[in-house]
Amino acid sequence: MLTVCHLYPTLLNLYGDRGNIIAFVRRCRWRGIPVRVREVNLGETVEFKGIDFLFLGGGSDREQGILTGDLRRHASALAAAIEEGLVILAICGGYQLLGLYYQPLVGPEIPGLGILDLYTRAGTKRLIGNVVIETKLDGEKVRVCGFENHSGQTFLGNIKPLGRVLKGYGNNGRDGFEGARYKNVFCSYLHGPLLPKNPALTDHLIRLALARRGMDCPLSPLDDSIEHLANKVMLNRLGVAKG
Repeated sequence: MLTVCHLYPTLLNLYGDRGNIIAFVRRCRWRGIPVRVREVNLGETVEFKGIDFLFLGGGSDREQGILTGDLRRHASALAAAIEEGLVILAICGGYQLLGLYYQPLVGPEIPGLGILDLYTRAGTKRLIGNVVIETKLDGEKVRVCGFENHSGQTFLGNIKPLGRVLKGYGNNGRDGFEGARYKNVFCSYLHGPLLPKNPALTDHLIRLALARRGMDCPLSPLDDSIEHLANKVMLNRLGVAKG
């Protein structure tokens, strides 16, 4: 059985981010893969070794400020689990919290967990709109679409981006990159939510989670015609359809 952990669901759930949990669980259950979901809130304990897929959603500066101290209790254990292959999807505020720090326009710097070599500074312009990136999953190029709405501008250190921006702003609107990727950690600014719109990415995360449990086997195919059509419509609308 796979165990999914939704960390701080009441504080980190912007723009339908909970849909990422729903998509992951549904695509497992449609294949007969047993899966359970555990929600962990402020003050509660979590054993990362028993988790196969961890989700951190987006939140405002206020929410990040509230939970930073609580999340710091778990920093060393989370960092160790990441090195051991824990599969994580971190969106927007959750993405920023894994880095070194977030500097708001007003107020003190919000320390991150320092797990990933990246930092974020608030900008004066919000980066809003539909976005498409190109990434590689199992060696194949995949176009991933979503919606971004953030003023934070993230800059990567010694860490790879999730993908290259084809349309939209991405991490900071300057360097052409979006998100971050380290081992089995996938970070992104793409809301929408991300996974229902991009079944290839969802299935990639499921495969990684199964491999972590020693079940490295092919996934049975699903009828993704509706998902692919929706993805194609968005790519066409943004003028980045595959040639």
